[in-house]
Amino acid sequence: MTHTRHTFLALAALIALGGTSVAQAQAIKIANIVELSGAGASAGTNFKNGVELAVKEINAAGGILGKKIETTTLDTQSNPGVAKGLTQKAIDDGVFAVFGPVFSGSIMVSMAETQRAEVPNFTGGEAAAITQKGNPYIFRTSFTQTTAMPKVARYIANGLKAKTVAVMYVNNDFGKGGRDAITKALEASGVKVVADISTDSGQIDFSAPVLKAKSANADALFVYTNEEESARALRELRKQGYTKPIVGETTLTGQKVIELAGEAANGAVAHVGLTVDAPSPLMLKFKAKFYQDYKYISDHNGIKGYTGVYLMKAAIEKVGKVDRIEVAKALHGLKVSAAKHPGVLMDVAMDNNGDLDRESFIVEVKNGKQEVKEVLPALNAAK
Repeated sequence: MTHTRHTFLALAALIALGGTSVAQAQAIKIANIVELSGAGASAGTNFKNGVELAVKEINAAGGILGKKIETTTLDTQSNPGVAKGLTQKAIDDGVFAVFGPVFSGSIMVSMAETQRAEVPNFTGGEAAAITQKGNPYIFRTSFTQTTAMPKVARYIANGLKAKTVAVMYVNNDFGKGGRDAITKALEASGVKVVADISTDSGQIDFSAPVLKAKSANADALFVYTNEEESARALRELRKQGYTKPIVGETTLTGQKVIELAGEAANGAVAHVGLTVDAPSPLMLKFKAKFYQDYKYISDHNGIKGYTGVYLMKAAIEKVGKVDRIEVAKALHGLKVSAAKHPGVLMDVAMDNNGDLDRESFIVEVKNGKQEVKEVLPALNAAK
């Protein structure tokens, strides 16, 4: 009797174990490979939290094609070499997709691994070069500099009626790509760049670059640096009494920058592809849910991570099976409407390079908050 009972228990245990492995095999594994420390910690943490919020919602609603999503999070330390190694590790672990890194310098290095392994890779990186290499597995969840900068230049030329601009940028892949794109877009809009001011990643003292900007006496200043540096630049500009318009792209008016710069952020204007203050019920709902889970307000990187997961979901559902190669193919040319897929937050179209097109916004910081001044149509809609 005891012997039979032991056999029965052993069998039950085996069945239970078997059931677990079957359940695990059915999960869609994704890796969050992001900057949780180093210069990109703010961007990477927001992106990761956005991804995890989307995963939590999707799993609570029954998953994708009945399969739950499993996430692993790895810290690149804002180091491209580390990002490359972690991406290889995630691939060895059999992930379906990789989310991140956010920093352009890191994704430029790590995406070679996901491409080789035919693993879809969603990034918040904005450097134009990311999607210019013909990699069929890279998908952007933000605007590329080449689509964002013409919108900024148009605002500087038409909105501010500026004839001359000083450009301050961070000397890394992100900054140099932005500087090249804005210079080209300003020239096309008939605006002259009269000062080209390079700063370092992680730079603490902005007194010299600000002095150069003041001496240039341009009609406006365009600032394109990472979060912490943007806040330092804004503080120094106020300290030195700079009074001309200060314009940027996305980062300059981000929540983290506003918090760090305090009063000095007021009056700064930027073109943003994504803002939690967009006049949209879906975006406001996302803002509230993110705040509920993380007790702070998401910046644009949180939205990038969140919408990236929902883009993946829309593509998997379109294909009808969890197949990496087919899903990557389906993402090219995919149009997703927010009415049918609320998680994408705004109607979005993905092109054949992995770049996206959607509405965007001109915002101004007032009383420590982003206020939307203008809603700009998707580039293709504007044509």
